[in-house]
Amino acid sequence: MNTTKRILAMLLAISCTMPLLACGKDKDDSSSSSFIANSIDEEERSAISDIANQEGIDDMLTYDTLENKTVKWMANWDINPDATGKAESIELTLFQEKYDGVIEYHPVDWETRYDSLATAIVGGEGIDFFPAGDMDAFPKGAIKGMFVPVDDYVDFSTELWEDVQDANDSLLWNGNHYIICTEVTGDNCAIIYNKSTIADAGLTDPAELLASGDWTWDTFYEMMDAFADPENGYYGIDGYWTEAALSLTTGVPYVGLEDGVLVNNLKDSSIERVNTLMYDMYTNSLILNRADFNWEVQPQFIGEGKTLFYPCGLWTLFRAQDQWSAEFGEDVFFVPMPADPEADEHYIPAGLDGFVMCKNGSNPEGVIAFAECKRLALMDESAQEIGATKLKEEYGWTDEMIEMKATMQEIAQENPVFDFYKCVTADLTTVLDSEQTGIRASLSGGILWSETMNNCYDFVDTVVNETNANPLQTSDSFN
Repeated sequence: MNTTKRILAMLLAISCTMPLLACGKDKDDSSSSSFIANSIDEEERSAISDIANQEGIDDMLTYDTLENKTVKWMANWDINPDATGKAESIELTLFQEKYDGVIEYHPVDWETRYDSLATAIVGGEGIDFFPAGDMDAFPKGAIKGMFVPVDDYVDFSTELWEDVQDANDSLLWNGNHYIICTEVTGDNCAIIYNKSTIADAGLTDPAELLASGDWTWDTFYEMMDAFADPENGYYGIDGYWTEAALSLTTGVPYVGLEDGVLVNNLKDSSIERVNTLMYDMYTNSLILNRADFNWEVQPQFIGEGKTLFYPCGLWTLFRAQDQWSAEFGEDVFFVPMPADPEADEHYIPAGLDGFVMCKNGSNPEGVIAFAECKRLALMDESAQEIGATKLKEEYGWTDEMIEMKATMQEIAQENPVFDFYKCVTADLTTVLDSEQTGIRASLSGGILWSETMNNCYDFVDTVVNETNANPLQTSDSFN
């Protein structure tokens, strides 16, 4: 893919709805507001209408018309424009123009969203679809019978879906597709930094290292080691997302999904290597000790020149420029997570944008029609240009930032890797996401990986094996 097309493909993504969740925050929070803050104007609506009516479109779509035009959406964020100032997404406008479609929003709280969905299913409310991008719904929701296969409604081998067919085919459970993945995303976690801080410290800009193929664990570690001086208030790295994101650069998830079954990878040598790296980061005092700051991250230290790196999802930069610059400084930039020097590819923590269809939904055809509108938006260059304008006008991004995000998108799409340790049972998540017993113990507590393995391997193996043996379990509880 050439640079122009790559940038355009990324730009469209910013105009499409996707869950921008920050460690469980509601999407209506100011920190995770929608990509588009102004309404689509008449000229833009006319252009989108032209997309819906251009020659050959009908041949790509499953349905010419919808008998039931209302689709029921349950989430802690609205696909529709809302009180935050979020505008109408391109795929929603396409859905309206093509089908006179309506997305009926059923709001729920983040913490109790699955309990609310279970209640709605039992109560016969006919909820049609639910977000898959939080990466905690699948395969758990399929196992518990809350979501249903989509194979009777969508053919991922068609032209409309060919770009994401491999991703969808990698997400099988019990032989069926449960997720409608509309896009693999690369903005789950970036290394945010301030160019001025890098320059003042006499270090090489990570973007330059990335361009030369030298942005690896080694240079990442060396830069932090040269900068960190916690006794004088200088830190190598801070952030809630470091451990899981850095681990996925190995290309090996803690709990993977291969050929439709879960795989426990805790004994993989790559997992041991990355945890040894994080243990070394702890023992050499490269990380900000959050205990000294009331257990809170300090992102403003990036802008103040006190912290070198801050791993975080790019949602934190999808807000007004005066907001993100007040925190990270005017000279903020970002790169993907550094490459594992022993991995066969440059892997980064991939995400996905998409949906799952709910049990006893009232309008599965409407779900597919809306998802196909999203795929149309992602494929059309005129729609992408609308997204480009919005990104620069609303959030003050530079061309350099836009191209770097495109680079991250390309890396994720070429080599997607997903971890499912949050997607099986609540107990498994609790054990593996722990700073005492799980994947955060090396970096946050200076605990050797061998000790972590002794604490959790047998439990994880039992859960994985029992789940594989019983892929569909009817239950009123999502835990």
